[in-house]
Amino acid sequence: MDMVVFFMANDRIYNFSAGPSMLPLPVLERAASEMTNYKGSGMSVMEMSHRSKVYQEIFDETKADLRRILSVPDTHEILFMQGGATLQFAAIPMNLISATGKADYAVTGNFAKLAMKEAKKYGDIHIAASTEDCSHTRIPAQSELDVRADASYFYYCANNTIYGTEWKYVPDTHGVPIVCDMSSDIMSKPVDISRYGIVYAGVQKNMAPAGMAVVMIDRSLAGHELPFTPTLMNYQTMIDKDSMYNTPPCYTIYMLGLVLKWVDSMGGVAGMEKLKIERAKILYDYLEDSKLFKAAAEPEARSDMNVTFRTGDEELDAKFVKESQAAGFSNLKGHRAVGGMRASIYNAMPIEGVVRLRDFMKDFEAHNQ
Repeated sequence: MDMVVFFMANDRIYNFSAGPSMLPLPVLERAASEMTNYKGSGMSVMEMSHRSKVYQEIFDETKADLRRILSVPDTHEILFMQGGATLQFAAIPMNLISATGKADYAVTGNFAKLAMKEAKKYGDIHIAASTEDCSHTRIPAQSELDVRADASYFYYCANNTIYGTEWKYVPDTHGVPIVCDMSSDIMSKPVDISRYGIVYAGVQKNMAPAGMAVVMIDRSLAGHELPFTPTLMNYQTMIDKDSMYNTPPCYTIYMLGLVLKWVDSMGGVAGMEKLKIERAKILYDYLEDSKLFKAAAEPEARSDMNVTFRTGDEELDAKFVKESQAAGFSNLKGHRAVGGMRASIYNAMPIEGVVRLRDFMKDFEAHNQ
């Protein structure tokens, strides 16, 4: 077939990586313009002391913007913690499980399973629901959740990047605090943070470059850490020190601030939700009509962030991935655990990128029937 190339302006490709993911071009351009001299300071943000007045202003503004854009209630503290989402797999039980020594986990994908395994080191862990029997192609219904009344917390991962599924509801735990990993759908829609004990997210998908997790925690849950909890994983310590017990991930926080300003300019999280629905609809509508490609996840559980699909023929999948790269589409190969293809369409992915991917898929299908 004659290859059609779909590069963006400025010779940038369409990056469908599950993370680290693409950032909004205006954010990158703003960061580039301030790289060597931030607002007349004579230095880069990368070089600043985190104790300086100029950096404190960046930090405070970013935190305030995040609280406003995500409507984080006054009951919850915002923390910027290093180690990404994975470090929180241990920090959460270390800080919360002492209430009863028990915690319940819904295992609906790879990262929830990893979090559950880590938590087993610190207490009695019960699997409240699992979708392993169907290769995580669905999300359990509320009626399937077996949450113990005396659990210290209930844990779930809102969006499963590898399998392409997403929770469409907030579980009813009858008062048990909810902990939610929102790494891959944070800031893509309005969320009532007050319903959660902890919402956290690795920032490298919708918020900023890799290197940090944002943690929004109900202050009442802090201060009950296990005695061997490392200082930098102690929520109460991080609250008391306003995330600056040591040098924080300064540049990542600065970049988060720029992304927040971009989200504001796009209509906030309501604007992000409108765009995510449009992006996902373009791909899923095509997949429903396609005779070659099939969506991997069940319809009612399909993620708006990570669209997983395949042809059913591994050689044809590999051919699609190879030709897509030559055409200017990056990171469409599915995770090694499941194969197939995956298009991660986070906040920064322009509608044009999804339209061009759909058109490329149509062209590929026409030449490979």
